[in-house]
Amino acid sequence: MSDKHESGHGGRPWFLAHHFDTVGQQESAAKLGMWLFLCTEVLMFSGLFLAYFIIRTLYPEMLLASGEQLNKVAGGINTVVLITSSWTMALAVRCAQVNDQKGLQRNLIFTIGFAFVFMVVKYFEYSAKIHHGLLPAGPNNDWYTAHIASMHDGHATVLPKYAKMFFGLYFTMTGLHGVHVVLGIGVLSWTLLRARRGDFSSENYVAVENVGLYWHIVDLVWIFLFPLLYLVK
Repeated sequence: MSDKHESGHGGRPWFLAHHFDTVGQQESAAKLGMWLFLCTEVLMFSGLFLAYFIIRTLYPEMLLASGEQLNKVAGGINTVVLITSSWTMALAVRCAQVNDQKGLQRNLIFTIGFAFVFMVVKYFEYSAKIHHGLLPAGPNNDWYTAHIASMHDGHATVLPKYAKMFFGLYFTMTGLHGVHVVLGIGVLSWTLLRARRGDFSSENYVAVENVGLYWHIVDLVWIFLFPLLYLVK
């Protein structure tokens, strides 16, 4: 074990920052900061969910018809992928807690892999929407009253007036969620690099735990997005 991983001056662990007196104090501060950050994330998405329910109340038929244009299979695949990634992330945290370094790295790699799978599926889904013209805006205000090629059977279909509001909300909500997935890939990769350096152990795993909390929130938001957008009835 390198000198970095041995106790510092006065018996202080190497990972204990100078402005904290104990490891417990540092962990409590890190967890509190993470929970406060996650609260702001929930508040941000709550505004979008509120907009969704307002649109659903004002234009229920439009929302139902527009929701039928979404690819439920792709949404279902991504739901399974994210739920599985939350499981591998939980395993990674557990491995850090019990000093299973190989298990920690393996499960972080799996989680990153699932995140990439999610984004690949989303890429093909977005590409199909763009190809079929299912976008938040068109060349004129009456664009959505014209015939639009359906992605399901190739036949022409007519979407109700104001359908562009649904797709505007769809791209905003899923796009913002996708940004969080990309950021998660970056944070998970940083955690993996630190794990390969041997930074984490049963005495120092709060960083892995906090990354896990972030990833679980990303998963939780999608669990709400999927039924509201794809399975709307």
